[in-house]
Amino acid sequence: MHQINADLHCHSNVSDGTLTPEAVAERAHRNGVALWSLTDHDEIGGQHRARDAALRLGMAYLPGAEISVTFADKTVHIVGLGFDPDHPQLVQGLAATRNGRERRAQDIAAELAKAGIPGAFEGALKYVGNPDLISRTHFARYIVETGLCSDSHEVFRRYLADGKPGFVPHCWARLADAVRWIAEAGGVAVIAHPGRYGFTPNEEFALFSEFKAHGGQGVEVVTGSHTVPEYQQYADMAIEFGLHASRGSDFHDPTESHTDLGTLPALPKSVRPVWELLEDRILRA
Repeated sequence: MHQINADLHCHSNVSDGTLTPEAVAERAHRNGVALWSLTDHDEIGGQHRARDAALRLGMAYLPGAEISVTFADKTVHIVGLGFDPDHPQLVQGLAATRNGRERRAQDIAAELAKAGIPGAFEGALKYVGNPDLISRTHFARYIVETGLCSDSHEVFRRYLADGKPGFVPHCWARLADAVRWIAEAGGVAVIAHPGRYGFTPNEEFALFSEFKAHGGQGVEVVTGSHTVPEYQQYADMAIEFGLHASRGSDFHDPTESHTDLGTLPALPKSVRPVWELLEDRILRA
């Protein structure tokens, strides 16, 4: 089970990726992915297309989404896997989470204008596949286009990360709500890329404890933004909190992403793969 090439975290142009759900499916298949999930940000509009493409190509598929939550004044992402994408509570919860993105985007543009980057809102819109999901990633692509930065990672470091000139916080869903929406829709909740949040040990312990108390069942251990030592660190955390381990590239774009679909190492043998929990919800041709 550990050796399955599963990629359970990636994005299409339905949120902030650049490829269509069908193109992401084709890339995953070409790279040897056997079990796949498209996990667009706060959006399930690409799920039926992704499922149909996966099954046509012979890949097993799990419906997925990445939900933005606010925890300890930071944005944390919770991946949902194996849910019913038409479940009304999940659909309504994600719609509520998406509300406010345009207002935040206007505020980001205003802050960037103060920093000497005018017209950023209109520039970012050129890169948006779904206007309801305009995000910092779209601003980053526009700023790269202007030549101010060489890539999106530099944009975030200089302008869009917490404390930088274009950063505007947003209050997302509550952790308890996101886990509940996923569970009510028949899915499994997973903490996405925990190494990215910069929490203190106490804050991270609180995140894992509260997540587990609300019914969360998994954590990404092997993911595109984790270092090799972090694979082991979060494998140990999974064991400590009785969570299953997930694996996903967090792929967005062929040139922007650090890690391509299906190219991560296998999960450590010490953990229980999250797909063991989801066997009866995996869709196969």
